[in-house]
Amino acid sequence: MPPLANGAAPERIGLPLALGLAMSLVSAAALAYEILLTRLFSIIQWHHFAYMMISVALLGYGAAGTAVTLLRARLEPHFVATFAAAAGAFGVTAVACFLAAQRLPFNALEFLWDWRQPLWLLAIYLLLFVPFFFAAICVCLTFTRFAAQAHRTYSFDILGGAAGSLGVILALYAMSPATVLGCVPAAALSAAACVWWFAGGRPRLAAALPIALAVVIVLAMQTPLAQLRVSEYKQLSQALNVMGARVVAERSSPLGLVTVVESPEAPLRHAPGLSLSAPNEPPAQLGVFTDGDGLSALIRFDGRLETLNYLDYLTSALPYHLARNPHVLVLGAGAGGDVLQALYHRAARVDAVELNPQVVDLVERQFAGFSGRPYSQPGVSLHLGEARGFVAAGRERYDIIQVALLDSFGASSAGLHALSESFLYTVEAMQRFMAHLAPDGVLSITRWVSLPPRDTLKLFATAVVALERDGVRDPAARIVLIRSWNTATLVVKNGEVTTDDIARLREFCRLRGFDLVWYPGMHPEEADRYNRLDRPYFHEGAVALLGPQRDNFIERYKFDIAPATDDRPYFFHFFRWKTLPELLRLKDRGGLPLLEWGYPLVVVTFAQALLVSAVLILLPLVWSHRAKPEDRRTGRLRTAAYFAALGTGFMFVEIAFIQKFVLFLSHPLYAVAVVLFAFLLSAGLGSMASQRVARLVRGELAPIALPVIAIVLLIAGYLLALPGMFETLIGLPDAVRIALTVLLILPLGMCMGMPFPLGLQALSAQAPQLVPWAWGINACTSVTGAVLATLLAIHLGFTSVLCAAAALYVLAVAVFPRRTRLQGC
Repeated sequence: MPPLANGAAPERIGLPLALGLAMSLVSAAALAYEILLTRLFSIIQWHHFAYMMISVALLGYGAAGTAVTLLRARLEPHFVATFAAAAGAFGVTAVACFLAAQRLPFNALEFLWDWRQPLWLLAIYLLLFVPFFFAAICVCLTFTRFAAQAHRTYSFDILGGAAGSLGVILALYAMSPATVLGCVPAAALSAAACVWWFAGGRPRLAAALPIALAVVIVLAMQTPLAQLRVSEYKQLSQALNVMGARVVAERSSPLGLVTVVESPEAPLRHAPGLSLSAPNEPPAQLGVFTDGDGLSALIRFDGRLETLNYLDYLTSALPYHLARNPHVLVLGAGAGGDVLQALYHRAARVDAVELNPQVVDLVERQFAGFSGRPYSQPGVSLHLGEARGFVAAGRERYDIIQVALLDSFGASSAGLHALSESFLYTVEAMQRFMAHLAPDGVLSITRWVSLPPRDTLKLFATAVVALERDGVRDPAARIVLIRSWNTATLVVKNGEVTTDDIARLREFCRLRGFDLVWYPGMHPEEADRYNRLDRPYFHEGAVALLGPQRDNFIERYKFDIAPATDDRPYFFHFFRWKTLPELLRLKDRGGLPLLEWGYPLVVVTFAQALLVSAVLILLPLVWSHRAKPEDRRTGRLRTAAYFAALGTGFMFVEIAFIQKFVLFLSHPLYAVAVVLFAFLLSAGLGSMASQRVARLVRGELAPIALPVIAIVLLIAGYLLALPGMFETLIGLPDAVRIALTVLLILPLGMCMGMPFPLGLQALSAQAPQLVPWAWGINACTSVTGAVLATLLAIHLGFTSVLCAAAALYVLAVAVFPRRTRLQGC
């Protein structure tokens, strides 16, 4: 490969293969780091940081575009040294900035009333921006130097990113997240060595330095320095504060970090909603935590069912008093507590569905002597997979379908799951579950009780709408709802609730001190007999949701309790702006638990993304072009509008697809990695094909217009076809669903990969000084678009986000800066 350090004119230099591969390595490392950060922050904080990671990565790319714009004349003559130094800096800061960020005293629970928390969040944002800035310097500088070959450069960039997004998932199966964090920078450091060695760096032996640095980083991440610092407000941290508590096992995979805790001195007792009338305490337990939260109890079982009688004193035991010797389906079986509850109640057969095989392995192998191997008991069948997928693929009908209590009380009550897509609690999910009930079978879902009522009423409303969509004329005749002091259980019957059912229900609640919330024909005075409130809010809410003024009640309610759907699967989103002032006034009187933290957090993330991207990207670019009056005659505004529309539209489609494919791919991290991989791979192929399209299609606008027309038609087709396809194909094996996801996205991604390089090539021919400007505008709008897409999805649904994306692509065609508008550059 010829030396590149001499500053030769870029139009005379072909992009060398070694440099293209080096850029691919940097892009792979950057995308792997982006996805890894979502995994790391799910462990040390909570899931809703995933979209912030996408935004902060794009901010780094946008700021790099600005830096290259302002410093191009200085950087290009030293291309090799700049590329190698930036790639090496990414490798070092990727580790250093994360370790620094996790040590900042950020606490999401104090976000709305401690003025320092938004500043700490901003500090995290800026720290994590640094590695992406250095990675993007490599990419943007290469784009600038080889602008005439934008399609080839774009292909190396985007295909490398695709490989990184999929490779990090495979790495997380083999290594812990902390170990992977040490390995990811090695790719960028290898790229630095490659460029220095093959592109004429002097002295040549200096290429050994980044390789040595990579080895040091990998080894350092095996020391206590790399230990993840889980939020002290997560259940795992609180459990380990108990005297004598210790971690006895830990397993890691992309599905979660599973931690088993033993507490011999202060025995763990996890029995959500246990009646105060329970005759015996639970047997010994081990705590099983996923990503530091979501406690599930691993119960000591020696084969004697009588030791499990406390399980009959939970609200979740209600369905077993309405059915005899049932065939039971447990969705989200976890450490096996719900399976043992079914066995205690003499279930004829139990099908247990669990997503994470590592949890099952801990229960059935490592702690088999303690657990009694519940999944190997007679009559129990274990199924590894996602709940919706298992039900959709099966033909069995069940007497009881039980949805386990899957999340932690603390995170749920604080609204920290507000941005988590949950396809277990949507109208469509309930319809699917009810379709697999035997005659007179029941669907049972247990949730935490929050005050004022939120989860419980939203679940109740969802069940009512699901029954109505299934053509049930009187949903009230099929629903039962009870509550204890901190759990509520909803039962939906495939048939009308009988007088015998009601008699059993009332006796069940009387003996255990549980409160009736709703059953057909219930009198108001029967509510709140044991766990009394100022008013029977739960019963009044249930009555209102069954009445003709349901929509009005939901609209006036102080929290968002509208039923969740597959298009808006944010069951845990209860926040309403109109309620915020009242809740803030109540914070000194114990009102803090009423605040929903997750949604305001993403709003502030959007605001800071807007501010920081404007400061780091737009303002320097505007200033630099004001210094050049001759550039005012260019189509700079149309250029900005074109690349802004592309950046926002691309992110709208990408984020909407990530969120929609959480259902199909069973896990948020799978969705992020596979969808990013598919879009990057297909966009890279589209970039490679864009030149052929430009040669085959005559006219200046036609090569842009044709892929945009295809994008609009494909989006419309996906909106019509994907729901039915998901229902039909969701039960297929993981590998098949991943392959189908890539194939489904491939045509859309290829079309979306064409307008950007075609626009850049047009600029490079007529106004090359605007290439970094276009890059910066595109990245700036991508930064904000990633978070804005999430906010729009929460309020309007995925369909609206995709429709907005189609409109933005049409706008891009309308404002495309044609040659006549670029003259005089």
